[in-house]
Amino acid sequence: MEASPLFDNLFLGVGAMKAGTTWLYAVLNRHPDLFFTYEKEIHYFYHRYGPRQVLSDQRRLENAQNQYLRFDPRVAMPNVVRNRLRWTASYLDGPLDDLWYRNLFMFRRGQKYACDFSNLYCLLPEEAWKRVLGITENLRVLYTMRAPVRRLWSHVRFHLQITGRAGLLKSWGPDDYRAFINLPHIRENGEYGQMVRRMRAALPAECVKFCFFEDVHADQRGFLSGLEDFLGIGQFDYPQELLEQRVNESVSCAMPDFFPALVAEDAGRIINELREQGLSPPESWVVPEA
Repeated sequence: MEASPLFDNLFLGVGAMKAGTTWLYAVLNRHPDLFFTYEKEIHYFYHRYGPRQVLSDQRRLENAQNQYLRFDPRVAMPNVVRNRLRWTASYLDGPLDDLWYRNLFMFRRGQKYACDFSNLYCLLPEEAWKRVLGITENLRVLYTMRAPVRRLWSHVRFHLQITGRAGLLKSWGPDDYRAFINLPHIRENGEYGQMVRRMRAALPAECVKFCFFEDVHADQRGFLSGLEDFLGIGQFDYPQELLEQRVNESVSCAMPDFFPALVAEDAGRIINELREQGLSPPESWVVPEA
């Protein structure tokens, strides 16, 4: 007798790095049919089935210390603190297996979907996607992509910012940028064609939705309505101020004039790969010839 799936309904947001997943998370977190844990990016499936393990004891302890174990006793509610502590205990528990992951959704009640957003999930190999599919009765995956040049420039700024090297943005020349964007952990995030092929090879067509950052923000409410239809959940009236918020912005710095030329060839190849997959990237993605 086969074991029952761990989840009835699981929704994964697997957008490319700097392609709007934090905004989507902040907005969808308001929907009454969607349940998110305290941790936005659990990264479990990448840790378990991907090429690298990323959920070390130290990482989880740092997250617990910086995010979940802090509260102001003058205003905190005991039940809120109690639930957060219970969840944190499960987060710090082990072993890091499928049961550990399911336990992170311990406070899910009537919501239709357990939800998990991680930009590392788009890097999963085909076999990993098959394993993810196998632990849920109903899997839904949303993969968001952004214009290659703009996404990469945002990724570079963000990475240098969080590693304390933002000053390099104004001092680097073309060779410095070229070397940096060709690092494997930077380059792989923009290989949309590879990601689409892997997901399509492993997942039924009805399980995955591909979308473009630019189309999302050209018609936010229209996109959200279509996403709700994809998930089979009710329509929700999101506050306008929530849709207009800007989240997780990279440090402000104008793109150097030479930067688009550094990635123009790759951008053109990526666009063509998506078109070969039957997708239609926005015309704004095309890099003008020098």
